Amino acid sequence: MTEQVSVIGFARAFYFVFGKGVMFLSHWFPLAVAERRLRHVFIHDLVLEASIGVLAEEKQFRQPVRINLDLAVCDPVDDLRDDLANVVCYEQMAHRIRAIVEAGHLHLVETLAEKIAAASLENPRVRRVRVRVEKPNAIAGAASAGVEVERAA
Repeated sequence: MTEQVSVIGFARAFYFVFGKGVMFLSHWFPLAVAERRLRHVFIHDLVLEASIGVLAEEKQFRQPVRINLDLAVCDPVDDLRDDLANVVCYEQMAHRIRAIVEAGHLHLVETLAEKIAAASLENPRVRRVRVRVEKPNAIAGAASAGVEVERAA
């Protein structure tokens, strides 16, 4: 294979670029490329108070969760016409996430991530979704603990 490989360092992660895709911490995710009419809509570090966990104290008190969402979106029109109706709105996605978190107690961060992924894929423009849910206070001495899921339409 003669594809050029470059490594780009970021503050907390390394990305390996192979042609038209990205290797993100051992996960393959396509880049936003013109030929595929693919762009990424994202929300980074949305912090919400959630009723989540299996421990008794987690069922009594809300705790912070940090949510990251990355949507691979296919644009159906050639010209977006600078019109919000022609894109996936990240503010609407944030409202959906908040509604899911507010809907009631969940035992697992995995369940929360799956619910967010499923809600994201309800939009026919979304081809792939990556959701990361972190509990910053879960493990003493760790910045956070959580789960990341990827799903495709």
